[in-house]
Amino acid sequence: MQYTCVSQPLSNNSVSRGTKSCTHCAIFSTVATSSSYASKSCSPRSAPVGGNHPSKKGWLPMARFLYRVGTAAYKHKWRFIAVWLLILIGMGAASAALSTTTSSTFSIPGIESEKAQNTMKERFPGAEDQTTAPTGKLVFQAENGKKLTDIDEQQAVNDTLTKLKDAGILKSSDSMVDPATAAAGITQQITAVGQQQQLPEEQIAKNIESVSPLSSDQKTGTVDITFDADTVSDIPSSDIDKFKDIVDDSRSSNLDIQYEGQAFTMEEPSSGTSELIGIAVALVVLIITFGSLIAAGMPIITALVGVLIGNLGVMALTGLVDSVNDSTPMLASMLGLAVGIDYALFITSRYKNELSNSTSNRVHAAGRAVGTAGSSVVFAGLTVIVALCALSVVRIPFLTTMALTAAATVAIAVLVALTLLPAVLGLFGKAFFKGNVPFIEAPDPEREKPTMGLRWVRIIRKQPWAFLGVGVIALVLVALPMTRMNLALPTDATSDPNESPRQAYEMVDDAFGPGRNAPLVAVIDAKDVPQDQRQVAFAKAVQEFNTIDGVKNAMLSQVNDSGDTAQVLIVPTTGTVDDKTKDTMQKVRDKEDSYTEETGAHYGITGVTAIETDISDRLNNVLVPYIAIVLVLAFFILMLVFRSIPVPLIAALGFGLTVCATFGLTVGFFQEGWLGIISDPQPIISFLPIILIGIVFGLAMDYEVFLVSRMREGWHHGKTAGNATANGFKHGARVVTAAALIMISVFAAFMLQDMQVIKTMGFALAVAVFIDAFLVRMTLIPATMFILGEKAWWLPKWMAKITPRVDVEGEGIKDITPDDDGGQGSEDGAQSGSHESDRSASDDATSNPNISDPVVPEPSSRRSGGGRSTGSSKVDAD
Repeated sequence: MQYTCVSQPLSNNSVSRGTKSCTHCAIFSTVATSSSYASKSCSPRSAPVGGNHPSKKGWLPMARFLYRVGTAAYKHKWRFIAVWLLILIGMGAASAALSTTTSSTFSIPGIESEKAQNTMKERFPGAEDQTTAPTGKLVFQAENGKKLTDIDEQQAVNDTLTKLKDAGILKSSDSMVDPATAAAGITQQITAVGQQQQLPEEQIAKNIESVSPLSSDQKTGTVDITFDADTVSDIPSSDIDKFKDIVDDSRSSNLDIQYEGQAFTMEEPSSGTSELIGIAVALVVLIITFGSLIAAGMPIITALVGVLIGNLGVMALTGLVDSVNDSTPMLASMLGLAVGIDYALFITSRYKNELSNSTSNRVHAAGRAVGTAGSSVVFAGLTVIVALCALSVVRIPFLTTMALTAAATVAIAVLVALTLLPAVLGLFGKAFFKGNVPFIEAPDPEREKPTMGLRWVRIIRKQPWAFLGVGVIALVLVALPMTRMNLALPTDATSDPNESPRQAYEMVDDAFGPGRNAPLVAVIDAKDVPQDQRQVAFAKAVQEFNTIDGVKNAMLSQVNDSGDTAQVLIVPTTGTVDDKTKDTMQKVRDKEDSYTEETGAHYGITGVTAIETDISDRLNNVLVPYIAIVLVLAFFILMLVFRSIPVPLIAALGFGLTVCATFGLTVGFFQEGWLGIISDPQPIISFLPIILIGIVFGLAMDYEVFLVSRMREGWHHGKTAGNATANGFKHGARVVTAAALIMISVFAAFMLQDMQVIKTMGFALAVAVFIDAFLVRMTLIPATMFILGEKAWWLPKWMAKITPRVDVEGEGIKDITPDDDGGQGSEDGAQSGSHESDRSASDDATSNPNISDPVVPEPSSRRSGGGRSTGSSKVDAD
């Protein structure tokens, strides 16, 4: 008996008895089959989804193109491998020729503090850029009851300074004298100026205290130093090493010496320990997944090739642009290694599935794996790349460079997975899945025994509202600490407590007060003020600043030769990372309008503290527009992939829960010190939220595409919405679980790094992957899909007509047979696992008696997945 589809000729839509299905549009009816249904249309199944009928019109031949790529790479393996080898050698040569040191500074053009700094550089010739100047500070502290004014200690300090001058690594300066001598000269000078200006004795004392290099107890002193280089990035590492060696040799039981400043913020290169740990865990996961050493090792090797090429490119880029930050190579490695292994895992798993259930021809299997799983890889990678590239719209140079280099590394990972991986499959041939590990057998989701993923989705299907409600409430509660997030850029105050910059910072904080480490500089522009009134305007600014709550002292520190611009040093009562310092700076800025109205002069606030605060504020301000751009772009990408309105919306809401919960946990552990796991809680790195949003969104969409595409494939091929969700989860859960565990291990391993920014980012990304993969994508998403049912795939008819079909289901290659490949690869023979597997009803996501959806048998002509009849009488798993 045949049934007809009103949308296609009879020759294209005949179906088998007992299925009530159209083989063209792959739509089933759930009603019982009888002769009365002859000549009925499939339109009742297609109507609710708004024109989702899969007409060939408007198809994008991606699956067919990727099939060709996969078969070509398999057949011509040595050519493809040679090309990648040449690329690797070329990038290595470029890196060797162009690479320089990375930058440890952060800057954003157009912020208020930078404008003030530019004015200062223009009016005060010789003034250095405070964010890039190769400067530092030596901090001396007398121990055991000694003072720096004692003869022996003063001589020890001078001996140290003499050694540093003789080493030829510092610029010579008359100010580079011991703190006791320098303090005496400064005291004399400020006293004379103060008396000339008829300042109160109390104000003169405050001015001396604000700039004196010697503490009031004479036990701690500072000496400013400048390396012989143009910028901090130009300081040779050998000069830093010489400096540290001299300081280390000069320490004694009576004299402690530490150093801080921009010159010492250049981080040591990674030892590679984090990468090795991440790779080791990934290898274990892959061995369990495939049960073979060769199959487990290849995804790692191909991923490493992509990461190596990406990192060499980043290092070459350092010689071309100045905005390559210390964190850029690490971020590229972190993301490139994670997605590289994942993408290779998805394609390799599909390749094994094709060999086990569809064909013994390895060329054909490789082509189908790249054509199907590769399509998901392309769109998953595209989503990551779009999310990262969208960071460029915020127009922050260092952030743009970090994002674009990471996006380029992801693009390389996609290309490696699509071309190098199938070439490696061809290189090993039938030996690829050999080398079995004793006592480890790769699981097969097609076996009779229900998998853990199948059991889990059955439980969710029984009570979807309960899982959805509890999951959402739990994530919202975890996210609450996010409201207390305190952001700051990495400084000496947030560096490793065991390192010299942090110890020097704390020595200054204790001896001189916290504000000494966070000075602000007001640049007073009186160019439009009559010459005879300029000194009055300068004095008025100092007077106004000293009345502000939070200002410890303000003093006129310098006037330029033209007499039209002055610098006022403002010392706050709080430190660098204290929110009160930011409030104080804002109070100073708020007084500008009234000050200008009264005097005619203008001013701007700059200094390292002001610049860092402005950068943090700018990063916060761009978060909302960035999220909006990413969500809009990703919505259209996912709508194109899944041809649905609800699915992209659900994905976006799940992403929001993931990000908020991740921020909450990161604040709890790294800022507030929950459970004492982090011994030195610090504010969250300012650019972590925006970077995290970009990366996590991309990874979240990875899981969405890989998991939901299998659901979409089942629904497209005629399963009911509930059965398609359950069956898609069953087939995708194990691979997504393996991918998530790999990413978690890669990211978590970076917590071993000394760099606070990398340690925090590693934790946040590992937590985000765990939440998104296991709580959102594998719990909340299937629960929501069960609740929505057929409505999950709703798309308006008018939109369905104009939306191209990208064919993630591999519909465009189902008619390709091994003969189309010239029969190559068939000589390998079938593997022991290359059998025509029949799916049993006992493995059905709906076989549980408590689940009411009927089990609908598929026509044998479509059950095998490769267009070949199995001849089995068993029903499909769903």
